[in-house]
Amino acid sequence: MTLQKPFTSRIFWSRPQRYTAGALVIAGSLLLAGCAGSSPADPGTTSPAASESATPSAAATPTSTPSAVYKPADASGPAQNVPVPVLPDVAKTETKEGLEAFAKYWYATLGYAYETGEMGPLEAVSDSSCSSCLRVRKEVTDWHSSGRWLEGGRVSVEAVDSNFVQSQPSTYQAIAQVKQEAIIYHLSDGAVKGRLDALPTTPDILVAKFVGNEWKAQTVEHMVK
Repeated sequence: MTLQKPFTSRIFWSRPQRYTAGALVIAGSLLLAGCAGSSPADPGTTSPAASESATPSAAATPTSTPSAVYKPADASGPAQNVPVPVLPDVAKTETKEGLEAFAKYWYATLGYAYETGEMGPLEAVSDSSCSSCLRVRKEVTDWHSSGRWLEGGRVSVEAVDSNFVQSQPSTYQAIAQVKQEAIIYHLSDGAVKGRLDALPTTPDILVAKFVGNEWKAQTVEHMVK
């Protein structure tokens, strides 16, 4: 089978985001600290946040208990029985801890979208003006239609921190160290349309606003190209 030219860039996180000096300090400290031992999320065995991070704080994001055995996507078909991420109570508070827990949850819903094609959980916690979220929607929905599917793409969050300083009313920035598995794009007959290399650990900035007793992601971008 002849493969077409591999994909070379992600639709999501397509440009660096402007950030405050405080965000730079946080990002630098996260990069220096590192988080050895992190592994890709495995929704079948633990919570998204616990599998996204090797640190104890990640346990704040549980998932629903699967009623059937989780099976990741492979060459034979899409993922099956992927547990839906569950928003922890702390992520419903306008606090530093709440924002950091929300950021982990947001990435859990991102990984869920890539695995299942279901955008509901991600869109529920993303503002309608979030352009990066709209780019995710296009890629995910396009590649989970007409029998097509994505293999891989699971997201790991190694660390999250925030100085919790308002940039605008009830709007804050969090810095996350994020990586994503390689993605393989399958056509309905299982043929490989393209591949996208794994994203190495990369600092992201997530801007979120607390509105009506809940967080909404305003934008999520890489801090570097």
